Amino acid sequence: MVRKSVGPRKKTRHKLKSDKKLTITEMIRKFNIGDRVHINIRSESKGFPHPKFQGAVGKIVGKRGNAYIVEVKDRKKTKKIISKAQHLHPADVKGGLK
Repeated sequence: MVRKSVGPRKKTRHKLKSDKKLTITEMIRKFNIGDRVHINIRSESKGFPHPKFQGAVGKIVGKRGNAYIVEVKDRKKTKKIISKAQHLHPADVKGGLK
């Protein structure tokens, strides 16, 4: 029998697929507390949020080391996601990308 995969990228073959390469600018991007961000997972690097938050828009509420704490609404609950800067993009007030 084959053992079931339980890694961080399980069941994400198409969701985490990307044609673009990660750039230095995306890795050193800075955000301030209170900024609204769009979560776009880059599969080349670690420190990414759970794949179910792909495409979500949230607000930065803190910083932990090199990562940011993002508050995201998940159905009726508010959840805190810890993610590195390369997985976050600035979002405008309406919730879309800048």
